[in-house]
Amino acid sequence: MTLTETPQPPQRPLRVLAAMSGGVDSAVAAARAAEAGHDVTGVHLALSANPQSFRTGARGCCTIEDSRDARRAADVIGIPFYVWDLAERFREDVVEDFVAEYEAGRTPNPCLRCNEKIKFAALLDKALALGFDAVVTGHYAKVIVREDGTRELHRASDMAKDQSYVLGVLDDKQLAHAMFPLGDTVTTKEEIRAEAERRGLAVAKKPDSHDICFIADGDTQGFLAARLGKAEGDIVDESGTVLGTHEGAYGYTIGQRKGLRIGTPAPDGKPRYVLDISPVNNTVTVGPAAALDVTGLTAIKPRWCGAAPSGPGTYTAQLRAHGGETEVTAELVDGSELRVAFTEPVRGVAPGQAIVLYDGTRVVGSATIATTERVTAGV
Repeated sequence: MTLTETPQPPQRPLRVLAAMSGGVDSAVAAARAAEAGHDVTGVHLALSANPQSFRTGARGCCTIEDSRDARRAADVIGIPFYVWDLAERFREDVVEDFVAEYEAGRTPNPCLRCNEKIKFAALLDKALALGFDAVVTGHYAKVIVREDGTRELHRASDMAKDQSYVLGVLDDKQLAHAMFPLGDTVTTKEEIRAEAERRGLAVAKKPDSHDICFIADGDTQGFLAARLGKAEGDIVDESGTVLGTHEGAYGYTIGQRKGLRIGTPAPDGKPRYVLDISPVNNTVTVGPAAALDVTGLTAIKPRWCGAAPSGPGTYTAQLRAHGGETEVTAELVDGSELRVAFTEPVRGVAPGQAIVLYDGTRVVGSATIATTERVTAGV
């Protein structure tokens, strides 16, 4: 079913903390919040213990340059600005978690973890302790207030820029103190940049950050190798035949096709993909694309944007930040496991990824994929 949206009542002026990354989205979000009459204070989160002076192209968002860009934007908007050092918390809750997940053969999403542990936990907790009412970010999503006063997280008005997937870890208490000024309007990124230029914000033409912010050069495998060391192991097919070797199973993800370095061609001449990663014996299993088809999964550590669902239900699910929706049936078992069945098989589903459930545009909740059920037995 699709829930009917209830118009939000006029909002009283709030004392809000705007998280300003140094990019155009967060700058425009802060400006819109100030223009709406809220008492806005800007804050840049210093998340790196040793920030670089400059960004590398469009990668990263934790440099000295970014903090300066955020400060200049705050000056133009006319709001107070501070830099808060959360580098140690970020290292423990996001970076170390990222490395540990890959070491265990899983594929994590650090953006979800950052939203859960940093922006809407460490930052929000500190903001509330200092008397702020809410945290403002430049995410493309929206919070809808129902007639009974409860809040729901919904997709952004513009599906092309929707970021509700990475916010699916927020619970109702966090949603009560979250503001997303960019989520209610259907605007292109070019229009956001044009708005920034009209407001005199120098970040109007700054390139977007991509990939993982704490891996500025984009070399995830090199980043992991520097922390986990090289560990040579076998690349095998579904029958266990050794096809090649690798320097660390952590450097592979389920569904990966490129960079396998397999000298022996497949019998049918078709490409092979990573089907399984076993940290126990340091083995990577590869096989045909059809063997990636997943019919169901079990997910753990569910977090609900409101009340947990009771009984089985039909939803749509999103499995990656820029992925599409797929129809599923899902049921919460023993309050801790989410059992999901796909209406049609899907590919490239990896343990460690998040599955986010939707009821129409409403985000129901998120959970971490633990195991999958494949069409091909024994995989």
